[in-house]
Amino acid sequence: MKSVPTLSSAFLHPAGQSLPEPLLALRKQRASALVDMPLPTRKTENWKYSSKYLKLADDMAISLPAEGKGGNSLAVPGYKVVFNNGVMIPEASEYPDLNGIIIQSFSDMDEDDAKAVSLQLGCTLDHDQAQFARVNGARFEDGLLIRLKPGAVLDQPLFVIHETTADASGSAYPRIYVEAGANSQMTLVEEYISSGDASALVNTVTEFNLADGANITSIRLNMEGENVQHIGATGVLQQRSSRFESHCVGFGGPLRRHDLQVRLEGEGAETKLNGVVVTQGKQHYDNHTSIDHVAAHCNSEETYRNIAADQSHAIFNGRIHIHQDAQKSNADMNNKNLLLSNGAEIDTKPELEIYADDVKCAHGATIGQLDETSVFYLVSRGIGRRQANVLLTMAFINELVQQIPVEAVRETAQARLNDFFEQTFQEA
Repeated sequence: MKSVPTLSSAFLHPAGQSLPEPLLALRKQRASALVDMPLPTRKTENWKYSSKYLKLADDMAISLPAEGKGGNSLAVPGYKVVFNNGVMIPEASEYPDLNGIIIQSFSDMDEDDAKAVSLQLGCTLDHDQAQFARVNGARFEDGLLIRLKPGAVLDQPLFVIHETTADASGSAYPRIYVEAGANSQMTLVEEYISSGDASALVNTVTEFNLADGANITSIRLNMEGENVQHIGATGVLQQRSSRFESHCVGFGGPLRRHDLQVRLEGEGAETKLNGVVVTQGKQHYDNHTSIDHVAAHCNSEETYRNIAADQSHAIFNGRIHIHQDAQKSNADMNNKNLLLSNGAEIDTKPELEIYADDVKCAHGATIGQLDETSVFYLVSRGIGRRQANVLLTMAFINELVQQIPVEAVRETAQARLNDFFEQTFQEA
Protein backbone atom coordinates (compact mmCIF):
# COMPACT_ATOMS: atom_id res chain seq x y z
CA MET A 1 0.00 0.00 0.00
CA LYS A 2 1.31 3.41 -0.98
CA SER A 3 2.02 5.58 2.07
CA VAL A 4 0.37 8.98 2.47
CA PRO A 5 2.87 11.85 2.05
CA THR A 6 3.43 13.97 5.15
CA LEU A 7 4.68 17.48 5.78
CA SER A 8 8.47 17.57 5.65
CA SER A 9 10.19 17.98 9.02
CA ALA A 10 11.97 20.98 7.47
CA PHE A 11 8.74 22.93 7.96
CA LEU A 12 8.83 22.18 11.70
CA HIS A 13 12.14 23.89 12.40
CA PRO A 14 11.85 26.82 14.86
CA ALA A 15 11.20 30.20 13.29
CA GLY A 16 12.35 33.61 14.57
CA GLN A 17 12.16 34.25 18.31
CA SER A 18 11.15 37.93 18.39
CA LEU A 19 7.58 37.29 19.57
CA PRO A 20 6.43 37.66 23.21
CA GLU A 21 6.60 34.46 25.27
CA PRO A 22 2.85 33.58 25.15
CA LEU A 23 2.92 33.63 21.34
CA LEU A 24 6.15 31.64 21.21
CA ALA A 25 4.53 29.05 23.47
CA LEU A 26 1.47 28.91 21.23
CA ARG A 27 3.63 28.48 18.16
CA LYS A 28 5.58 25.67 19.80
CA GLN A 29 2.35 23.92 20.74
CA ARG A 30 1.00 24.22 17.19
CA ALA A 31 4.29 22.93 15.75
CA SER A 32 4.21 19.80 17.89
CA ALA A 33 0.79 18.99 16.45
CA LEU A 34 2.17 19.11 12.90
CA VAL A 35 4.41 16.07 13.26
CA ASP A 36 3.40 13.56 10.55
CA MET A 37 0.71 15.93 9.25
CA PRO A 38 -0.69 14.29 6.08
CA LEU A 39 -0.38 16.35 2.93
CA PRO A 40 -3.48 16.58 0.74
CA THR A 41 -3.80 14.15 -2.15
CA ARG A 42 -6.36 13.73 -4.88
CA LYS A 43 -8.33 11.59 -2.43
CA THR A 44 -8.57 14.55 -0.03
CA GLU A 45 -11.99 15.88 -1.00
CA ASN A 46 -11.37 19.59 -0.52
CA TRP A 47 -8.00 19.34 -2.32
CA LYS A 48 -9.19 17.02 -5.09
CA TYR A 49 -8.30 19.40 -7.91
CA SER A 50 -5.37 21.22 -6.30
CA SER A 51 -3.13 18.66 -4.60
CA LYS A 52 -1.07 18.04 -7.75
CA TYR A 53 -0.14 21.73 -7.90
CA LEU A 54 1.27 21.77 -4.35
CA LYS A 55 5.08 21.72 -4.45
CA LEU A 56 6.75 21.96 -1.03
CA ALA A 57 10.48 21.50 -1.49
CA ASP A 58 12.61 21.53 1.66
CA ASP A 59 14.41 24.74 0.65
CA MET A 60 11.01 26.42 0.62
CA ALA A 61 10.65 25.79 4.37
CA ILE A 62 13.25 28.45 5.19
CA SER A 63 11.65 31.68 6.42
CA LEU A 64 12.38 34.48 4.00
CA PRO A 65 14.27 37.35 5.70
CA ALA A 66 12.41 40.65 6.08
CA GLU A 67 13.76 43.67 4.23
CA GLY A 68 13.14 46.96 6.00
CA LYS A 69 13.13 49.01 2.81
CA GLY A 70 9.83 47.53 1.64
CA GLY A 71 6.74 49.57 0.94
CA ASN A 72 8.20 53.07 0.66
CA SER A 73 6.93 53.51 -2.89
CA LEU A 74 3.39 52.31 -2.20
CA ALA A 75 0.97 55.24 -2.03
CA VAL A 76 -2.54 54.36 -0.87
CA PRO A 77 -5.62 56.52 -0.19
CA GLY A 78 -5.90 55.62 3.46
CA TYR A 79 -3.87 54.20 6.30
CA LYS A 80 -1.11 51.72 5.54
CA VAL A 81 0.66 48.82 7.25
CA VAL A 82 3.45 47.12 5.33
CA PHE A 83 4.65 43.58 5.87
CA ASN A 84 7.69 42.17 4.12
CA ASN A 85 8.00 38.39 4.14
CA GLY A 86 5.54 38.17 7.02
CA VAL A 87 7.22 40.77 9.28
CA MET A 88 5.84 44.25 9.89
CA ILE A 89 7.98 47.16 8.63
CA PRO A 90 7.14 50.11 10.97
CA GLU A 91 9.11 52.71 9.01
CA ALA A 92 7.08 51.98 5.87
CA SER A 93 3.73 52.02 7.68
CA GLU A 94 1.37 54.92 8.32
CA TYR A 95 -1.48 53.92 10.57
CA PRO A 96 -3.92 55.99 12.62
CA ASP A 97 -3.57 57.19 16.17
CA LEU A 98 -7.26 57.37 17.04
CA ASN A 99 -9.14 56.86 20.28
CA GLY A 100 -10.72 53.44 20.48
CA ILE A 101 -8.54 51.89 17.76
CA ILE A 102 -5.44 49.80 18.52
CA ILE A 103 -3.18 48.68 15.69
CA GLN A 104 0.06 46.96 16.64
CA SER A 105 2.35 44.19 15.53
CA PHE A 106 2.52 40.95 17.48
CA SER A 107 6.22 41.52 18.15
CA ASP A 108 5.45 44.83 19.94
CA MET A 109 2.85 43.39 22.34
CA ASP A 110 3.36 43.19 26.07
CA GLU A 111 2.92 39.86 27.86
CA ASP A 112 -0.72 40.47 28.85
CA ASP A 113 -1.89 41.43 25.35
CA ALA A 114 0.06 38.57 23.82
CA LYS A 115 -1.54 36.10 26.22
CA ALA A 116 -5.02 37.40 25.40
CA VAL A 117 -4.40 37.15 21.67
CA SER A 118 -2.85 33.69 21.96
CA LEU A 119 -6.14 32.43 23.42
CA GLN A 120 -8.05 33.71 20.37
CA LEU A 121 -5.82 32.83 17.41
CA GLY A 122 -7.33 30.05 15.35
CA CYS A 123 -10.76 30.09 17.02
CA THR A 124 -12.52 31.31 13.87
CA LEU A 125 -11.32 28.48 11.63
CA ASP A 126 -12.15 24.85 11.00
CA HIS A 127 -8.62 23.52 10.62
CA ASP A 128 -9.82 20.24 9.16
CA GLN A 129 -10.95 22.20 6.12
CA ALA A 130 -8.16 24.82 6.14
CA GLN A 131 -5.30 22.45 6.90
CA PHE A 132 -2.47 24.85 6.11
CA ALA A 133 -3.69 27.37 8.69
CA ARG A 134 -2.05 24.96 11.14
CA VAL A 135 1.29 25.47 9.42
CA ASN A 136 0.87 29.23 9.71
CA GLY A 137 0.11 28.79 13.42
CA ALA A 138 3.43 27.02 13.87
CA ARG A 139 5.55 29.35 11.76
CA PHE A 140 4.30 32.97 11.93
CA GLU A 141 7.10 35.35 12.91
CA ASP A 142 4.95 38.43 13.33
CA GLY A 143 1.35 39.51 12.87
CA LEU A 144 -1.02 42.41 13.11
CA LEU A 145 -3.60 43.02 15.83
CA ILE A 146 -6.45 45.39 14.97
CA ARG A 147 -8.72 46.06 17.93
CA LEU A 148 -11.75 48.32 17.58
CA LYS A 149 -13.36 49.30 20.86
CA PRO A 150 -17.19 49.54 21.04
CA GLY A 151 -18.47 52.29 18.77
CA ALA A 152 -15.06 52.99 17.18
CA VAL A 153 -15.08 53.94 13.49
CA LEU A 154 -12.00 53.93 11.26
CA ASP A 155 -12.55 56.93 8.99
CA GLN A 156 -10.44 55.66 6.07
CA PRO A 157 -9.61 52.20 4.71
CA LEU A 158 -6.63 50.43 6.27
CA PHE A 159 -4.38 48.92 3.60
CA VAL A 160 -2.22 45.99 4.71
CA ILE A 161 0.41 45.45 2.03
CA HIS A 162 1.96 41.99 2.11
CA GLU A 163 5.17 42.03 0.07
CA THR A 164 7.05 38.83 -0.63
CA THR A 165 10.68 39.35 -1.64
CA ALA A 166 11.75 36.03 -3.13
CA ASP A 167 15.41 36.54 -3.98
CA ALA A 168 15.96 32.98 -2.73
CA SER A 169 13.60 30.08 -2.10
CA GLY A 170 11.68 30.26 1.16
CA SER A 171 8.34 30.96 2.77
CA ALA A 172 6.42 33.68 4.61
CA TYR A 173 3.53 33.42 7.08
CA PRO A 174 1.53 36.67 7.38
CA ARG A 175 -1.15 36.79 10.08
CA ILE A 176 -3.88 39.30 10.99
CA TYR A 177 -6.34 39.24 13.87
CA VAL A 178 -9.23 41.74 13.91
CA GLU A 179 -11.33 42.19 17.04
CA ALA A 180 -14.29 44.43 16.23
CA GLY A 181 -16.18 45.70 19.27
CA ALA A 182 -19.93 46.34 19.38
CA ASN A 183 -21.13 48.77 16.67
CA SER A 184 -17.60 49.42 15.41
CA GLN A 185 -16.80 49.92 11.71
CA MET A 186 -13.81 49.60 9.41
CA THR A 187 -12.66 48.66 5.91
CA LEU A 188 -9.60 46.43 5.63
CA VAL A 189 -7.76 46.01 2.33
CA GLU A 190 -5.23 43.18 1.99
CA GLU A 191 -2.91 43.38 -1.02
CA TYR A 192 -0.54 40.52 -1.81
CA ILE A 193 2.36 41.39 -4.12
CA SER A 194 5.83 39.98 -4.75
CA SER A 195 9.23 40.54 -6.30
CA GLY A 196 12.10 38.18 -7.12
CA ASP A 197 12.11 35.00 -9.18
CA ALA A 198 12.86 32.23 -6.66
CA SER A 199 10.21 29.68 -5.70
CA ALA A 200 8.30 30.83 -2.62
CA LEU A 201 5.36 29.84 -0.45
CA VAL A 202 3.06 32.43 1.12
CA ASN A 203 0.81 30.90 3.79
CA THR A 204 -1.59 33.47 5.24
CA VAL A 205 -4.28 33.58 7.95
CA THR A 206 -6.67 36.48 8.61
CA GLU A 207 -9.31 36.32 11.34
CA PHE A 208 -12.28 38.57 12.10
CA ASN A 209 -14.24 38.46 15.36
CA LEU A 210 -17.32 40.71 15.12
CA ALA A 211 -19.26 41.69 18.25
CA ASP A 212 -22.92 42.77 18.22
CA GLY A 213 -23.63 45.35 15.54
CA ALA A 214 -20.07 45.51 14.17
CA ASN A 215 -19.73 46.35 10.47
CA ILE A 216 -16.59 45.15 8.67
CA THR A 217 -15.70 45.30 4.98
CA SER A 218 -12.82 43.07 3.86
CA ILE A 219 -11.14 43.45 0.46
CA ARG A 220 -8.54 40.91 -0.64
CA LEU A 221 -6.41 41.47 -3.75
CA ASN A 222 -4.02 38.68 -4.79
CA MET A 223 -1.44 39.80 -7.37
CA GLU A 224 1.70 37.79 -6.60
CA GLY A 225 4.11 36.58 -9.28
CA GLU A 226 4.31 33.31 -11.16
CA ASN A 227 6.94 31.94 -8.77
CA VAL A 228 4.77 32.24 -5.64
CA GLN A 229 2.46 29.56 -4.29
CA HIS A 230 -0.22 31.18 -2.14
CA ILE A 231 -2.34 29.31 0.41
CA GLY A 232 -4.60 31.56 2.46
CA ALA A 233 -7.37 31.19 5.04
CA THR A 234 -9.86 33.75 6.34
CA GLY A 235 -12.08 33.01 9.34
CA VAL A 236 -15.06 35.11 10.46
CA LEU A 237 -17.24 34.91 13.59
CA GLN A 238 -20.33 37.13 13.68
CA GLN A 239 -22.55 38.01 16.60
CA ARG A 240 -26.02 39.59 16.75
CA SER A 241 -26.86 42.12 14.01
CA SER A 242 -23.27 42.30 12.77
CA ARG A 243 -22.44 42.72 9.07
CA PHE A 244 -19.46 41.33 7.17
CA GLU A 245 -18.82 42.13 3.51
CA SER A 246 -16.03 40.48 1.53
CA HIS A 247 -14.63 41.30 -1.90
CA CYS A 248 -11.93 38.90 -3.16
CA VAL A 249 -10.13 39.51 -6.46
CA GLY A 250 -7.58 36.90 -7.47
CA PHE A 251 -5.15 36.48 -10.37
CA GLY A 252 -3.85 32.97 -10.95
CA GLY A 253 -0.41 31.50 -10.36
CA PRO A 254 1.27 28.11 -9.96
CA LEU A 255 -1.04 27.51 -6.99
CA ARG A 256 -3.55 29.90 -5.49
CA ARG A 257 -5.83 28.66 -2.72
CA HIS A 258 -8.15 30.61 -0.43
CA ASP A 259 -10.45 29.18 2.25
CA LEU A 260 -13.08 31.65 3.48
CA GLN A 261 -15.13 30.47 6.47
CA VAL A 262 -17.97 32.48 8.02
CA ARG A 263 -20.06 31.56 11.09
CA LEU A 264 -23.24 33.53 11.78
CA GLU A 265 -23.61 32.93 15.52
CA GLY A 266 -25.90 35.81 16.52
CA GLU A 267 -29.46 36.53 15.38
CA GLY A 268 -29.80 39.09 12.63
CA ALA A 269 -26.21 38.76 11.39
CA GLU A 270 -25.59 39.36 7.69
CA THR A 271 -22.76 38.41 5.36
CA LYS A 272 -22.06 39.20 1.71
CA LEU A 273 -19.28 37.43 -0.19
CA ASN A 274 -18.18 38.53 -3.67
CA GLY A 275 -15.32 36.96 -5.60
CA VAL A 276 -13.65 37.37 -9.00
CA VAL A 277 -10.91 35.08 -10.33
CA VAL A 278 -9.09 35.14 -13.68
CA THR A 279 -6.52 32.58 -14.83
CA GLN A 280 -4.43 32.16 -17.97
CA GLY A 281 -1.50 30.10 -19.27
CA LYS A 282 -1.20 27.12 -16.96
CA GLN A 283 -2.27 28.98 -13.84
CA HIS A 284 -4.41 27.55 -11.06
CA TYR A 285 -6.82 29.13 -8.56
CA ASP A 286 -8.97 27.34 -5.97
CA ASN A 287 -11.61 29.13 -3.88
CA HIS A 288 -13.33 27.27 -1.04
CA THR A 289 -16.03 29.10 0.92
CA SER A 290 -18.16 28.00 3.85
CA ILE A 291 -21.06 29.84 5.50
CA ASP A 292 -22.54 28.37 8.67
CA HIS A 293 -25.96 29.72 9.67
CA VAL A 294 -25.94 28.85 13.38
CA ALA A 295 -28.48 31.42 14.66
CA ALA A 296 -31.94 32.35 13.42
CA HIS A 297 -32.90 35.33 11.25
CA CYS A 298 -29.52 35.59 9.49
CA ASN A 299 -28.91 36.49 5.84
CA SER A 300 -26.11 35.51 3.51
CA GLU A 301 -25.49 36.40 -0.12
CA GLU A 302 -22.61 34.91 -2.13
CA THR A 303 -21.59 35.61 -5.73
CA TYR A 304 -18.37 34.27 -7.28
CA ARG A 305 -17.32 34.44 -10.93
CA ASN A 306 -14.37 32.73 -12.62
CA ILE A 307 -12.75 33.30 -16.02
CA ALA A 308 -10.23 30.74 -17.33
CA ALA A 309 -8.15 31.08 -20.51
CA ASP A 310 -5.50 28.97 -22.30
CA GLN A 311 -4.77 25.79 -20.29
CA SER A 312 -5.54 27.25 -16.88
CA HIS A 313 -7.74 25.80 -14.15
CA ALA A 314 -10.17 27.49 -11.74
CA ILE A 315 -12.19 25.90 -8.93
CA PHE A 316 -15.08 27.09 -6.82
CA ASN A 317 -16.43 25.07 -3.90
CA GLY A 318 -19.07 26.90 -1.89
CA ARG A 319 -20.92 25.42 1.05
CA ILE A 320 -23.88 26.81 3.01
CA HIS A 321 -24.84 24.94 6.19
CA ILE A 322 -28.17 25.83 7.82
CA HIS A 323 -28.10 24.49 11.39
CA GLN A 324 -31.19 23.14 13.14
CA ASP A 325 -31.86 26.27 15.21
CA ALA A 326 -31.26 28.66 12.31
CA GLN A 327 -34.93 29.21 11.45
CA LYS A 328 -35.88 32.12 9.18
CA SER A 329 -32.49 31.95 7.48
CA ASN A 330 -32.15 33.54 4.05
CA ALA A 331 -29.22 32.27 1.99
CA ASP A 332 -28.34 32.65 -1.68
CA MET A 333 -25.25 31.39 -3.53
CA ASN A 334 -24.46 31.97 -7.20
CA ASN A 335 -21.39 30.92 -9.17
CA LYS A 336 -20.94 31.73 -12.86
CA ASN A 337 -17.94 30.62 -14.91
CA LEU A 338 -16.58 31.59 -18.31
CA LEU A 339 -14.22 29.44 -20.39
CA LEU A 340 -12.20 31.37 -22.98
CA SER A 341 -10.52 28.38 -24.61
CA ASN A 342 -11.07 24.68 -25.20
CA GLY A 343 -8.00 23.86 -23.09
CA ALA A 344 -9.17 25.69 -19.95
CA GLU A 345 -10.96 23.90 -17.11
CA ILE A 346 -13.35 25.09 -14.43
CA ASP A 347 -14.77 22.89 -11.68
CA THR A 348 -17.61 24.12 -9.51
CA LYS A 349 -19.38 22.51 -6.58
CA PRO A 350 -22.09 24.51 -4.79
CA GLU A 351 -23.34 22.77 -1.65
CA LEU A 352 -26.45 23.43 0.42
CA GLU A 353 -27.02 21.52 3.67
CA ILE A 354 -30.25 22.37 5.51
CA TYR A 355 -31.43 21.12 8.91
CA ALA A 356 -34.09 23.79 9.61
CA ASP A 357 -37.55 23.76 8.05
CA ASP A 358 -38.44 27.48 7.86
CA VAL A 359 -35.78 28.91 5.57
CA LYS A 360 -35.37 30.51 2.15
CA CYS A 361 -32.30 29.18 0.34
CA ALA A 362 -31.07 28.93 -3.24
CA HIS A 363 -27.86 27.98 -4.99
CA GLY A 364 -26.73 27.55 -8.57
CA ALA A 365 -23.77 27.37 -10.92
CA THR A 366 -23.21 27.77 -14.66
CA ILE A 367 -20.23 27.16 -16.96
CA GLY A 368 -20.15 28.46 -20.53
CA GLN A 369 -18.24 30.24 -23.27
CA LEU A 370 -18.66 33.60 -24.97
CA ASP A 371 -21.86 33.75 -26.97
CA GLU A 372 -20.90 33.83 -30.65
CA THR A 373 -24.21 35.51 -31.52
CA SER A 374 -23.38 38.40 -29.20
CA VAL A 375 -19.85 38.64 -30.63
CA PHE A 376 -21.24 38.67 -34.18
CA TYR A 377 -23.76 41.37 -33.24
CA LEU A 378 -21.00 43.68 -31.97
CA VAL A 379 -18.69 42.94 -34.93
CA SER A 380 -21.51 43.63 -37.40
CA ARG A 381 -21.78 47.13 -35.92
CA GLY A 382 -18.17 48.02 -36.56
CA ILE A 383 -16.53 46.86 -33.33
CA GLY A 384 -13.37 44.79 -33.82
CA ARG A 385 -13.62 41.13 -32.84
CA ARG A 386 -10.96 41.51 -30.14
CA GLN A 387 -12.74 44.49 -28.62
CA ALA A 388 -16.03 42.62 -28.77
CA ASN A 389 -14.50 39.73 -26.83
CA VAL A 390 -13.07 42.15 -24.26
CA LEU A 391 -16.39 43.97 -23.82
CA LEU A 392 -18.37 40.77 -23.30
CA THR A 393 -15.81 39.29 -20.92
CA MET A 394 -15.55 42.45 -18.86
CA ALA A 395 -19.34 42.66 -18.71
CA PHE A 396 -19.33 39.18 -17.18
CA ILE A 397 -17.43 40.36 -14.08
CA ASN A 398 -17.90 44.14 -14.11
CA GLU A 399 -20.91 43.99 -11.79
CA LEU A 400 -18.74 42.54 -9.02
CA VAL A 401 -15.70 44.74 -9.72
CA GLN A 402 -17.85 47.87 -9.49
CA GLN A 403 -19.18 46.79 -6.10
CA ILE A 404 -15.70 47.06 -4.53
CA PRO A 405 -16.19 50.09 -2.24
CA VAL A 406 -12.64 51.50 -2.51
CA GLU A 407 -11.92 53.31 -5.78
CA ALA A 408 -8.15 52.73 -5.69
CA VAL A 409 -8.70 48.96 -5.45
CA ARG A 410 -11.19 49.05 -8.32
CA GLU A 411 -8.63 50.88 -10.45
CA THR A 412 -5.85 48.44 -9.55
CA ALA A 413 -8.07 45.46 -10.34
CA GLN A 414 -9.17 47.03 -13.61
CA ALA A 415 -5.55 47.66 -14.66
CA ARG A 416 -4.63 44.03 -14.02
CA LEU A 417 -7.74 42.87 -15.87
CA ASN A 418 -6.73 45.01 -18.85
CA ASP A 419 -3.36 43.23 -18.84
CA PHE A 420 -5.20 39.90 -18.78
CA PHE A 421 -7.36 40.92 -21.76
CA GLU A 422 -4.31 42.18 -23.67
CA GLN A 423 -2.57 38.82 -23.28
CA THR A 424 -5.65 36.66 -23.79
CA PHE A 425 -7.33 38.23 -26.81
CA GLN A 426 -5.32 38.83 -29.95
CA GLU A 427 -6.49 41.11 -32.72
CA ALA A 428 -8.24 39.11 -35.44
